[in-house]
Amino acid sequence: MPTPKRASPVPAPPAREWPGKVVLVTGGAQGIGKGIAQAVLEAGGNVVIGDLDVEAGHACLEEWNVPDRAMFRRLDVSREANVKAFVAAALRRFGRIDGLVNNAGIADPETGPLDALDALEWKRRLDTNLGGVFLCSKHALPSLKKSNGAIVNIASSRAHQSEPDTEAYAASKGGIVALTHALAISAGPVRVNAINPGWIAVDDWKKPSARKTPKLSAADHAQHPVGRVGVPPDIGALAVFLLSSQAGFITGQNITVDGGMSRKMQYV
Repeated sequence: MPTPKRASPVPAPPAREWPGKVVLVTGGAQGIGKGIAQAVLEAGGNVVIGDLDVEAGHACLEEWNVPDRAMFRRLDVSREANVKAFVAAALRRFGRIDGLVNNAGIADPETGPLDALDALEWKRRLDTNLGGVFLCSKHALPSLKKSNGAIVNIASSRAHQSEPDTEAYAASKGGIVALTHALAISAGPVRVNAINPGWIAVDDWKKPSARKTPKLSAADHAQHPVGRVGVPPDIGALAVFLLSSQAGFITGQNITVDGGMSRKMQYV
């Protein structure tokens, strides 16, 4: 007989459930991760961001200026001891974890021809992009089970389609998609879903010393069926929804957010 489980929560009015909730966002100091963390704060929740870039992490705290609801800790998701310490620090500060967003990863997809790809570089990308999701989920899961929480994994549209010389990146993101549905079955009622971002412009979501206006042409925007390139709040909005009880009957899913590009037939 299956072990009885606590049921996932019935949807609550969105504005009422966020105060007091705590969400961990890895790679949360810049780009998509920052957009997700900021969306959690705007919803009324508390956020703990982990990132290798200390300058970017402290810049976020200064910009948000909500010291009672936001925390930063340096994090290398490929190192288990570092991940364990990150989760422990969040629990010491807030006493609970309601959500985990596994966003940290090596963003550059190109590694050159496969026959010239060094095995150590292949391993580094898998250890960070995919191994980080495993390690963070492993150490946050006990707390997420107590809170009936949720996990959101950031994969990529490149898990399903590719450009040349991106095998390591595609493999890591495809692994995240598979890990998502496997963990959703094992960890329930903790819900586990993945988001596949498409082209998201992040230049103006970087730390102040690296921030600049995105250089996007009319053609860049027009090639998207929705008429524009994506921005971090597009991913943040979906992540907040998937973390909330509004998505209480959604798990094991892989949702592409790319302005319709992956549904567009393309010929040269």
